[in-house]
Amino acid sequence: MNPPLFDSNNEGRALRTVALVAAVVGAVASVIFVLRVGHRNKSIILVAMFVIWDVAPFVGLFLAHRASRLWASTSRMALYWVTLLVMLASLAIYGVVALGPPRPKPASWFLIVPVASWLLIGSVLRIAKR
Repeated sequence: MNPPLFDSNNEGRALRTVALVAAVVGAVASVIFVLRVGHRNKSIILVAMFVIWDVAPFVGLFLAHRASRLWASTSRMALYWVTLLVMLASLAIYGVVALGPPRPKPASWFLIVPVASWLLIGSVLRIAKR
């Protein structure tokens, strides 16, 4: 007997894999965009702090993925989707800031986006836990 073409368990595994890849891609691309915007800054410490700040939501999501094996399936699915959303939104904003026309204060976006990401992650996972 052949396995079904569509299996919700396989769909969850595929989405988990995509979300984990998205977290890694989001972290790496965030670093690239931070370095692109901050390349003229002479303070290596400041640039390093921005890198850590902007990668932190992706590290948090990655750690949540590791812990999620014991969670309910709805919470895990919420985690997978919020990972994709955070990655897409972050990279869209960072890309416009880093690759678009010059902006007066580009660093502000690299401070705001991680805070918004943490708020979104916390809100989605809190709602999913109910």
